Amino acid sequence: MFHPIPLYIGLRYTRAKRRNHFISFISLISMLGIMLGIMALIVVLSVMNGFHQEIRERILSMASHATLSDPNGGGMADWREVLEKVRAHPDVVGAAPFVEVQAMLVGPSNVSGALVRGIVPVEEDQVAELRRDMVHGSVDDLKAGDFNIVLGRDLAQFLGVVPGDKVTVVTPQVSATPVGVMPRLKRFTVSGVFSVGMADYDRSAAFIQLDDAAKLMAFGDAVSGVRLKLTDMWEAPRQAREIAYDLGGLYRLVDWTQVHANFFRALAIEKRMMSVILSLIVAVAAFNIVSALVMAVTDKRADIAVLRTLGASPLSVMGIFIVQGTAIGLIGTLLGVVTGVLLALNLEPIIVGIETLFGVRFLDPSIYYISELPSDVHWQDVVVIAVSAFVMSIVATLYPAWRAANTQPAEALRYE
Repeated sequence: MFHPIPLYIGLRYTRAKRRNHFISFISLISMLGIMLGIMALIVVLSVMNGFHQEIRERILSMASHATLSDPNGGGMADWREVLEKVRAHPDVVGAAPFVEVQAMLVGPSNVSGALVRGIVPVEEDQVAELRRDMVHGSVDDLKAGDFNIVLGRDLAQFLGVVPGDKVTVVTPQVSATPVGVMPRLKRFTVSGVFSVGMADYDRSAAFIQLDDAAKLMAFGDAVSGVRLKLTDMWEAPRQAREIAYDLGGLYRLVDWTQVHANFFRALAIEKRMMSVILSLIVAVAAFNIVSALVMAVTDKRADIAVLRTLGASPLSVMGIFIVQGTAIGLIGTLLGVVTGVLLALNLEPIIVGIETLFGVRFLDPSIYYISELPSDVHWQDVVVIAVSAFVMSIVATLYPAWRAANTQPAEALRYE
């Protein structure tokens, strides 16, 4: 069977036992370096993808894709008409009114600030996942006139309350009384506790019934705004603009990409920088091939001279060492992709096992946004990583192969 000479000899050099074992060792280290670099890059990017997805889902489980409000910062008195119009829009999946206020919650043992939101439980199900996140009680206990309140788990623990206890909600608004101007306050009964898994919500969010919130804020029949869930969260900016245009531009409409713009931009920059930093590991491993091939060229000077004497062209000699270095890079790339993908796909049970075995906690929910280490393998990332590593391996072979091609037979055989 015919084999191209550069391919045949290059592959034979790759698998042959060399007289100089140090060269073999350097080649093995280069291969392992490429494998470890690719594996680390795939795992880290998968974790960052999973982290971003988890954060996005948890934020949007409490926030909304878009929010309609009064441009002057006041209440929306015609919110019922707005609800009818937006629910008829083809890009709107659900809509719910809300009343929102920054308040002070006073418990038996502590005082804490919180974002108190008035909702209608049945309508809130259209735009948020509060019902799913309940750990005690039910959102259906939020009934008009009962003055019940649902607290985040960390907030309830800080205030020292459990379902059935009382908390006092103190708002920035004031009321004139016979003894002077006093802040508006109201006693609420804790009817439930929720847990999103994000400290931002579990520690500083509370929910009450919409009518109770309107009374507390003296809004009358108005609300703070209308929250929307759209058909495609990634198209929220465009869809939000279309909805605002259909409403005649009378309302302020903000989508989730604007509310959390800095946060998600920071996550994107972090992922990009981590990719660059970890790519340097692959680059260093790939260019270790240079040292391995330079020593291989020196070790094979006599063989190169014989090949040249027998009629091999400089291009053929160059091809031999390109094949040898490419084989090292290809094997390292394949091993790195396989081990990286397998590790990324099974990362969560591995982390749980390590935490159980050593009694440690890698992500403290009081510090980090999430308490688990999710992994989401994006195959386009895997392809880009593999192709980039393989290309760097090929580039690393060019200089040693060029040196081999310029070996002069007479000089190489002079001292043999």
